[in-house]
Amino acid sequence: MDRKFDSIIFDMDGTLWDAVDSYCEIWNATLTATGINRPPVVREDLIKLMGMTLDRIVSILVPEAVGNRAFLDVLQHNECTMMPRLGGRLYPGVKNLMPILARHYKLYMVSNCFSDGLPTFLDYTGLKPYISDHLSFGNNGLDKAANIGIMVERHGLKAPMYVGDTEGDCISSHKAGVAFAWASYGFGTVDNPDFVLKNFDDLKTLLL
Repeated sequence: MDRKFDSIIFDMDGTLWDAVDSYCEIWNATLTATGINRPPVVREDLIKLMGMTLDRIVSILVPEAVGNRAFLDVLQHNECTMMPRLGGRLYPGVKNLMPILARHYKLYMVSNCFSDGLPTFLDYTGLKPYISDHLSFGNNGLDKAANIGIMVERHGLKAPMYVGDTEGDCISSHKAGVAFAWASYGFGTVDNPDFVLKNFDDLKTLLL
């Protein structure tokens, strides 16, 4: 491979783990607590929305809650209190390969989750020692392209790669001027990735 990378920026959901069933529990607890009468949120509802910013997800999934700050507060509270217990399932290879990658590259994370999402993920999975920095939509309300750009500028990254699983991830990466590797085992489809990962261990072949 003729291109060299100095860092890897990871998406979370659909790239490093699958926590959709836990998110369903959180959304349904929030619907109950706020008295919104709609069918329970199921896995299929959320999978097609993964990778979107929270405001966009709410507008599609629970349009009657758009602009309802109380609903968002309850949703965030439930995620903050429930996710440390519920967690998610790391994809095969992630647990073993991350410390190896961290010996060769600086590793970062950028996601569209709540501000507590990435710290909770890192604590639950034990991956915190390997991630140098992280940033999410919940920290500043900015989209993924902007936050990838902030991460690049903040750490003076010269040749980063973003690893994600959705078309939105690909568009955001390219908008930020960053190469994109598609985690095809995740939730989305991508038209124009720079690289395709059939499983997480494909990063060994690509980068090591």
